[in-house]
Amino acid sequence: MYVTNPNISLPENPDTIVWKYLDLSKFLDLLLSKKLFMSRSDKFEDQYEGTFSEPTFEEIRKLSENNPEFLNYYKSHREKVVVSSWHINEYESFAMWQIFTQNSEGLAIQSTTGRLQKALEAEKKSKQYIGSVKYIDYKKEYIPFDDMFFPFMFKRKSFQYEREIRIISDLSDSQLSINDGVKIDVDIDHLIEKIYIHPKSENWYKKLVIELVSKLGYQIEIEKSDLESDILI
Repeated sequence: MYVTNPNISLPENPDTIVWKYLDLSKFLDLLLSKKLFMSRSDKFEDQYEGTFSEPTFEEIRKLSENNPEFLNYYKSHREKVVVSSWHINEYESFAMWQIFTQNSEGLAIQSTTGRLQKALEAEKKSKQYIGSVKYIDYKKEYIPFDDMFFPFMFKRKSFQYEREIRIISDLSDSQLSINDGVKIDVDIDHLIEKIYIHPKSENWYKKLVIELVSKLGYQIEIEKSDLESDILI
């Protein structure tokens, strides 16, 4: 279920457009299971995920000199936090297609922050929060640690192109088994507003996606990528 946190910022407009770029297998798994995969925070490619900036780490290190468990707790906590990443953008992103899809057979889910909130109402076992990631200089800038979600809502400036909105959940008190991540219940009709097919995909692939979505009983609008538009001379 979606809950708010005053320390986690989110665009005020619920119609703010967000995207998720993924391959066909992950997309079909989402439609078939009606569950959204959330990755364990320490499994991301960014090794700094869920860690603190240098100024903050120095403060925590001093506080933990007489209490080593204090620092160990922060290290182990990354294994209990799960994340689903979305890209905030009014338009499609050529860069996101390149990074998150392969072999010209990817898809992009278009949604809004408001739709994400409604979609999460289907999940009854755990609480989810939604917030915008802040991009900072990890050598100079300070990350507060008075809220356990703060280290997961900051990333290095090198990742600023991601413009990330993330669904995040702390499963520390849950009995769920977390390997690479967990799947949570979502309302697909609220989650997905439109589907965009990879701009470089072939016609057979476009037809396959349309047929699969229809046979699974979904009435989701499927769009041709804007990057595939005809050239006007």
